[in-house]
Amino acid sequence: MTKAEDEKQVNKWLVTITVMLPAIMEIVDTSVANVALPHMQGSLNAGTDEITWVLTSYLVSNAVVLPMTGWLARMFGRKRFLMTCIVLFTLASFLCGAAPSLGALIFFRVLQGAAGGALIPISQAILMETFPPYQQGMAMAIFGIGAMFGPIIGPALGGWITDNMSWRWIFYINMPIGVVAMVMATFFIFDPSYIKRAKATIDYWGLALLVVGLGALQIVLDKGQQEDWFNSPLILAFSAISAFSLLSLVYVELTHPHPIVNLRLFKNVSFSAGNLIMFAVGFCLYSSIMLIPLFLQTLMGYNATMAGMVLAPGGVATLVCMPFVGAIIQRYDGRKVVLCGLTVGAISMFIMQHFSMEAAYRDFVWPRVVLGVGLAMTFVPLTTLTLSTIAKEEMGNATGMYSLLRNIGGSVGIAISATLLQRYAQFYQTNLVAHVTPYSPAAQSKIAMLKAATMAKGVDAVTAQKTALGIVYGTVVKQSYMLSYNRIFFIVGMAFIVIIPLLLLLKKPVHHARPPAAH
Repeated sequence: MTKAEDEKQVNKWLVTITVMLPAIMEIVDTSVANVALPHMQGSLNAGTDEITWVLTSYLVSNAVVLPMTGWLARMFGRKRFLMTCIVLFTLASFLCGAAPSLGALIFFRVLQGAAGGALIPISQAILMETFPPYQQGMAMAIFGIGAMFGPIIGPALGGWITDNMSWRWIFYINMPIGVVAMVMATFFIFDPSYIKRAKATIDYWGLALLVVGLGALQIVLDKGQQEDWFNSPLILAFSAISAFSLLSLVYVELTHPHPIVNLRLFKNVSFSAGNLIMFAVGFCLYSSIMLIPLFLQTLMGYNATMAGMVLAPGGVATLVCMPFVGAIIQRYDGRKVVLCGLTVGAISMFIMQHFSMEAAYRDFVWPRVVLGVGLAMTFVPLTTLTLSTIAKEEMGNATGMYSLLRNIGGSVGIAISATLLQRYAQFYQTNLVAHVTPYSPAAQSKIAMLKAATMAKGVDAVTAQKTALGIVYGTVVKQSYMLSYNRIFFIVGMAFIVIIPLLLLLKKPVHHARPPAAH
């Protein structure tokens, strides 16, 4: 069989639709369950701490599978592996919806996360190969549109389904999408000639260390703030396990002839720099997306729907900009576009630094739109630059590790932001309370005014004094959190700035000319 016969010629747009369906299904499922947690908690009779494992279990198994995607594709054949993941994800979705207990739901979420972990990197690898070099930027823009579609539609869709049907249907809706994706993969996806099913020995030690190391790390990041970090024996134990396992993994993978994770790819300076930048971008993106709705709901009194309406325009801005960015980087240096994206992202954070309790809806929306534009200018060219220097044979490994670094960056960002929020709030509260004393005319005037207003309603003086002090204390707490959010937005903005020098390590892109049209 010749190479031409082996590599089937399929319309690239059909391939694009085929790989985007399971990718969007996985991305939506990452966020769709968040809004349904209270309903699951009541239905399954679970505690608040217990129900969060519905999210954590998915993320842990997702993180474990991501870096081994390339190895699994070589072991089983990429087409067969992709179809297996689609079937498992669809089946696990049905089982999650039908789960009779919390334990069963968590088990099926682990299965769903493991199947879903490979869908993103495989989709990226297939798209990078399907499109010719001069169109790879556009390919990543198309993928980015799908990736942004999930966070925009996920929470809104999950909320609507939960309110109008049942939380179980947020899992059942995956079934028709999974069936269509499976049929299309059967007809339109083919293994390229260089992917041969591996006959090599299985790297059992690498597999075990990867599972234990990343699993323990994800638990540390997810439960750290809740358990008071390293004051907790549980967090200390999991941190030690993770550090030992991941350090051992590096040694094992660099010495094994057929490693489950090809760490030798990091000898490529451009690839390493791109991954480090993506880690930092994940840190900034996930922390900001966690902070904004939390701020709106806890301090401004917005409900979940209104908070979503603040986030959505930013996602729409990213969607609109991505095709233009994809076209731009086909002609111009992608590193300069990433520089602009990081700068715009930093500016948006510095604008958010000035949020106040008197801000209106539009004051929250437009900096989120600015951030959306910055992300579009960062994600598409950064992905293209990072993966363009990787050989096709290693594309599955590269996309898996690239996705892993983004996710871990997000987990670290959320964990650090949640911790800083509490620590800074305590710090600012202590400072503000120091000014609410009998020697502060402004504080005493406010208390007297509140006391008089309460007594006018027929309340006795002692109760009115307590009520006035309670209102003042509530104001102090709110203001301390306001200052805390402002400080963290500034820190996230500085994180965007700090990583800019790493762009110098990215390899200058080669602009492939469009082939001449056939006459």
